[in-house]
Amino acid sequence: MSEYSKGLLEAEFWSKAGKEVLEPKSKKERKNFIKNLSNKKAELYVDEEEAEIFKLQPKFEGKFGSYQRTGYPSPAKRHKLVFESANASVEEIYFWILNYIRTDVSYPKLHKITDIFSASEQSALWGGAQSRMKIQQDTVSQYFAAIGKMVKDLFQIVRELRIIDERLEIYDKWTELKSADITLKGLYIDLVEGASKNPSSVYGLAQQVGFTILPDLFFNTHIYELKDVDTIVDAMKYNNSVKNVLKRKIMSYINWKLKTDKEIRSRRKFQLKYLRQHWSVIKMYMDWMKPYLRNIRRMQMSEKHIESVDIVSAFETSMTEIEFMAVKATHKNVHPVIIATFVFRTKPELSFQKDQYAHKGPVHVGRVEMELRTYGWSDQEIENYRKYRRDEGINMFGVVDNSVKSAMDALGEELENYLEEAGEPIEKEPKETKKIKKRMNFGMLDPFISIFKGFGELFGALIPISLPEKKSKKISKPSSEEKKSASSTATNNAWLVYKHYKKAHKMITW
Repeated sequence: MSEYSKGLLEAEFWSKAGKEVLEPKSKKERKNFIKNLSNKKAELYVDEEEAEIFKLQPKFEGKFGSYQRTGYPSPAKRHKLVFESANASVEEIYFWILNYIRTDVSYPKLHKITDIFSASEQSALWGGAQSRMKIQQDTVSQYFAAIGKMVKDLFQIVRELRIIDERLEIYDKWTELKSADITLKGLYIDLVEGASKNPSSVYGLAQQVGFTILPDLFFNTHIYELKDVDTIVDAMKYNNSVKNVLKRKIMSYINWKLKTDKEIRSRRKFQLKYLRQHWSVIKMYMDWMKPYLRNIRRMQMSEKHIESVDIVSAFETSMTEIEFMAVKATHKNVHPVIIATFVFRTKPELSFQKDQYAHKGPVHVGRVEMELRTYGWSDQEIENYRKYRRDEGINMFGVVDNSVKSAMDALGEELENYLEEAGEPIEKEPKETKKIKKRMNFGMLDPFISIFKGFGELFGALIPISLPEKKSKKISKPSSEEKKSASSTATNNAWLVYKHYKKAHKMITW
């Protein structure tokens, strides 16, 4: 089994046995099932190409050829061409095939799937690529540090908003609940007056003779407007010294509450705007960083090629793997598809260009293996294959996206709610809502109307009335005849590309 077989299973390239087992399962069940599959079982379920790699002597092995899984879905047809030249540039074959497929056989939709470059460690090309990659890596490391710091600050901003909301909940219920008034008075004494440590506070004065009752009067006198302080306190049957102190304390408390209410609400608005700005900067840094990550990923050497015997560290050798998909759009649900793969093993020669003598550009001379595979695929199968190839390598973008996603999961729904309140659009999964049919109640006439409903159901059963069916908007799956027709078209076109290239380059054809 190849290393790509489970990826093909996840991309829904199944054999007949695989369809029977995997199709009834949900996506989550399917993913867990494929993850726990053994190698032998996976070989039965996957529709993977098996190509002859080399010949064996039947005298020793008992068979004529060795077939190996290639990591591609089983094609309708596969053409292979190996070309080697000590003088001609191998770049010509790529652009000749590309232009012929695009114009002569009319495949306008082209998708680049793979673009991997590797060079020997002692070569000049490797040194130039590494120096360029280091510049990209330094820029990315700076963005990583900035994003990490801003994600850390995100927790503090959300925490401050949470504390403000807790305080505002008490402020909003100040006039409704006595407990809210008592809670705010306790906060006033602790935060503003300094509690018992301050001799002039409510608790500090209570320790003096004649003012012991002051805390009880302060907490149990509920006044909500400044103009009512004198009227309510003067009506109390206590000495003037206690009433004067109580007036002073309640007056300053109400004034503190009214002023801090406006201040806290203004601060909350500012924090919400700052949170949205902070979140926008994080997303902006991520967008800026992704092109650099893409460049680094493309400039990194392939481990598979470096470990290959075709690259020797002391030689000036390089290997390049390029793959593109060509799609011919049709009005049907299935399209002819050609996948062209090129594997170059070349000797890059740095030569001065005529028009720009100060610039050295490499000319690739050596060997190329070209393969053309043909399919008849629907739009979903085309997208599944592209996703399968994208997920093949290390997804460096997920490192950043997952760190931000982990922060959002840790903060919970509060971050999403605050961002929505600030005006930041957040995508949420739609919740399924069940529609409950309501039964109409006709009051006193309900028993009589139910009798007529019963007659209607009886006649409906005797004389069935056929109602027009609603047309479903689901796209029907392509039939086997449509797929066969599309793959046949792709096979004929790929044969023209293969044959005409050989003829144009004076190779043996038949």
